[in-house]
Amino acid sequence: MRRRSPCALPSLLFTVLLAAQAQAQSPVATRPDPLDPKAQVPSVRYASSFAQFRRLGDDKPLAWREANDAVARIGGWRVYAREAQQPEPGAADKPSGPAQAPAQTPSIAPAPAAKPVPPGHAGHQQ
Repeated sequence: MRRRSPCALPSLLFTVLLAAQAQAQSPVATRPDPLDPKAQVPSVRYASSFAQFRRLGDDKPLAWREANDAVARIGGWRVYAREAQQPEPGAADKPSGPAQAPAQTPSIAPAPAAKPVPPGHAGHQQ
């Protein structure tokens, strides 16, 4: 005979009580009759996914001198490199996992030397 765990009955009762409480708290909303043409229904709103789309040609292209001057005003490539090494703003809030050792490249062992095949065996070329 199989013996049940001692916490199975209390957890089952707790689940039943939660389900009953959820049923008691949920408002009973009557749905409008789908066959009634005068039934109140929420209005439908359409929002195109392309409303904020910008075509490639919409941006005014800059002359190369203007683009270079803008990068120079910002601080050049070194500023971009520094920004790339900064942690993302949300990364500081996330809990970090266990510390990992830096990845090491596996050492590649040299291939074993080929053994000479004695004459008369398969694979020996004469």
